[in-house]
Amino acid sequence: MARVLVAGGAGFIGSHLCERLLEKGDEVLCIDNARTGSWRNVEHLRGRRGFEEMVHDILKPIDIEVDRIFNLACPASPAHYQKDPVFTIRMSTIGVFNLLDLAKDKGARLLQASTSEVYGDPLVHPQKEDYWGNVNPVGPRSCYDEGKRLAESLALAYHQTEGVEVRIARIFNTYGPRMSQDDGRVVSNFIVQALRGEDITVYGDGKQTRSFCYISDMVEGLVRLMDKDRFTGPVNLGNPDEITVLELAERILKLTPSKSKIRFDPLPRDDPARRRPDIDLARGILGWEPRVGLDEGLKKTIEFFRQVF
Repeated sequence: MARVLVAGGAGFIGSHLCERLLEKGDEVLCIDNARTGSWRNVEHLRGRRGFEEMVHDILKPIDIEVDRIFNLACPASPAHYQKDPVFTIRMSTIGVFNLLDLAKDKGARLLQASTSEVYGDPLVHPQKEDYWGNVNPVGPRSCYDEGKRLAESLALAYHQTEGVEVRIARIFNTYGPRMSQDDGRVVSNFIVQALRGEDITVYGDGKQTRSFCYISDMVEGLVRLMDKDRFTGPVNLGNPDEITVLELAERILKLTPSKSKIRFDPLPRDDPARRRPDIDLARGILGWEPRVGLDEGLKKTIEFFRQVF
């Protein structure tokens, strides 16, 4: 049994991770500043043995006894991270410094949640971990893209110079229950619009591709990465099944079912044309690959949003 700190634990991925760690038998301290996360996401965990929660912003140092640290504390959707780019950059720099210092002081292992956005609008397809990316360092997405690239660099620097055990997970598009309905991500956008009978907003011609990983698969990958000895990563965690955004919209319309129409709007600047992870490393090192198919995951996510409404 480990004492685990989950930074960003009231967020979408973080709340599911807290749940999984408790099932695993760990003690979990969930911290969050509730800026984009919601304490409603962990309401069902209150009173569970081994679960604690604390309002805390990782931009401030924290001193607490822990064995392991998962850092998922950062706005992760374009609508949220572009709203306050300076805050986003601070979370990926000052916040990461603070948690790495905690890991160093306590001899704890730290998993840094990175992102497929480090690949930018990739010129290599699918994306392998040794690809350096095609990122616009001054574009509207750079606060997140470059912030996460620096967070990886910080983690590895602490590992190399301070001996801190780190793990780096490059998380690709993830979806499932507890997504925020206003986070601007494509799955939640389409489901909310379909359930409300609004036009489905597809940007560009909809031929850009994404690969969607269900939340339970993502959490399993994060846990396996943290548990793996003598392996820092980075490692891609995502579903390699590729689908166009337009196909996703049509599938959600069918599963809802909804009479919404599809509307095409201009493509946002620097929006990636293709995104698909190569997960050979995760398969080989972690014995991990996604198990939940897209239709199965979408049905569960649609049911969650029906209950929200």
